[in-house]
Amino acid sequence: QVQLVESGGGLVQAGGSLRLSCAASGRSFSSYVMGWFRQTLGKEREFVATVTRSGTSTYYADSVKGRFTISRDNAKNTVYLQMNSLKPEDTAVYYCAARDYLGGYDSPTRYDYWGQGTQVTVSS
Repeated sequence: QVQLVESGGGLVQAGGSLRLSCAASGRSFSSYVMGWFRQTLGKEREFVATVTRSGTSTYYADSVKGRFTISRDNAKNTVYLQMNSLKPEDTAVYYCAARDYLGGYDSPTRYDYWGQGTQVTVSS
């Protein structure tokens, strides 16, 4: 079991940066593959990025490659999403998620635990 709480969302101008954090409870954080998803009103929740248990492998949606970086600190039970060169189309609620297996990493249905989400709004 793991509980997830996102933070770091807010309002930023296009071209700016934000760093999202996801704090996880429990002592088994390193057992979970972690991911970030985002969702806009009227759209399906979409994959943003994921990081493996050790933090050595990462995967990104094409829409954020080169701009976003996912990382984790297992000692702090925290996963991060550094977002640079933000665009208005990045505006969404961003969710942190966890699962115990990497397969299907880009599908929200494959994740077992979810945070409440944090709003990111990018102005033009």
